[in-house]
Amino acid sequence: MILTETDLAGAFVIDVERHEDRRGYFSRVFCVEELSARGLETSIRQANLSYNCKAGTLRGLHFQYPPYAEEKYVRCVRGAVLDVIVDLRPESNTYFRHVSVELSAENGRGLYIPKRFAHGFITLADDTELLYFMSTSHKAGGEGGIGYQDPVLGISWPAVSVISERDEAWAPLKGREAEMRARMSTPASSELAHSLIPMAD
Repeated sequence: MILTETDLAGAFVIDVERHEDRRGYFSRVFCVEELSARGLETSIRQANLSYNCKAGTLRGLHFQYPPYAEEKYVRCVRGAVLDVIVDLRPESNTYFRHVSVELSAENGRGLYIPKRFAHGFITLADDTELLYFMSTSHKAGGEGGIGYQDPVLGISWPAVSVISERDEAWAPLKGREAEMRARMSTPASSELAHSLIPMAD
C-alpha cells in the first residue's frame, strides 16, 4: 500500500502495489500495521456497498455529527467515480476546503476519510460500485448533509443525471454555519473554533 496525504490533513489517497503475472495481479488493500503507523483508525465495524446504475449519479455530501462521526475507507470496485471530501473540522486550517479524487476499478485507488468530513461522489460510468469500510456502525439521527452545489464550497462536478430528493434539499451552509461549527467541534477543538474568521456574507 502506498499512502499519500492529501491537502486536507489526515485524509489519504491509498494506492496499491500490484504483483502481476500471467494470471493477473495480487495487491494488498488493507493493512493494520501500515495504517496504524500513520495514526489512522484500523477497526472496521461496518462495510457498505453502493451500486449505481447510471453515469452521472450523485450521492452526497453526507457526514455524521459527533459523537457518531466515523472514519471511512472507500474503494471503487467496479466502474469509476469522482470522489469528493470536505473538511468540516472547525479547528482545521482547511475548514470547508475540499479535495476531489478519481477512484476506479482500473486505477485501484482508495481514499481514507477522517472523522468530521463530508463525503460525496458522482459516477463516471454505468454500473459503478463503491465499497465502504466504516469505523463505527451507522447511527440513525446522526446524519447531516450539504448541497453538492453549495457556493461556500465551490465544488466543480461533472453533469449530474441522477440525484435523490433528499440530496437536492440540503439547506445552504450560509445561515447555519454557526450551528455547524458548534456541532462539529470537539472539546479539544472548541477553543480554536471560536477564533476562526466567520464566512463572509
